[in-house]
Amino acid sequence: MSILYRVENGVATLEIDRPERKNALTQEMYRSLCQGLDSAAADDDVRAVLIVGQPGIFTAGNELTEFIMNPPTDAESPVLRFMLGLARMEKPVVAAVTGHAVGIGVTLLLHCDLVYVATDARLTMPFVNLGLVPEFASSLLLPLLAGHVRAADMLLLGTPIAAGDAVAMGLANMAVPEEQVVDVAREVAERFNTLPPAGVRDSKRLMKQARARLVEQTILEEAKIFGARLGGPEVREAVGAFFEKRTPDFAGLRKEH
Repeated sequence: MSILYRVENGVATLEIDRPERKNALTQEMYRSLCQGLDSAAADDDVRAVLIVGQPGIFTAGNELTEFIMNPPTDAESPVLRFMLGLARMEKPVVAAVTGHAVGIGVTLLLHCDLVYVATDARLTMPFVNLGLVPEFASSLLLPLLAGHVRAADMLLLGTPIAAGDAVAMGLANMAVPEEQVVDVAREVAERFNTLPPAGVRDSKRLMKQARARLVEQTILEEAKIFGARLGGPEVREAVGAFFEKRTPDFAGLRKEH
């Protein structure tokens, strides 16, 4: 198993556990994440969900070669089921980020309620760098959160985000030393054990309902373009250059429409 699920003291933990591949996410891992979210939602003893990675790595994003071979095509694909499931999750979701978070490792944080990052964490969304487009409604939510110019820096240029900047822009609640971040996030998640669960759920729903439909529409629209681009010449050149450890050359490619 590359996704570990356990329930302790009212908290359902989803742990990404594939350190040999820098916690890169596969379709099967997305299925496990979906199952974990469903189990947590159905379990009355669960008051909050905690998402964690491994020391030094939250997740390197998608397992790119698998996604190129088998791109997500509709809302029933594992990755889109996870995205929609997390966006619709009624119970509070807390994330603890250590080390590197790449791609969906950052965009999923936009759908968490409370986020704690290690002081040396590094968050990157290199979608355009790979010939792709933003996903998980990040093209909508990040400009709303950080403003257009800062979002453009992160989404169009792929500029990494340091922990302090993530806190300053409202992407994270607090930056703490790496050895403490999971414990801090768990302590926060366990605080929901003392709060009225229906009141928490209703409050979360009210906070998100104004743009919930737009978020889901954006997730699906981004996924349509993302999937179509996976087989395109820009992605082939970007991925080839990445594995060959060279600078990509997009100048000679045919113009994409």
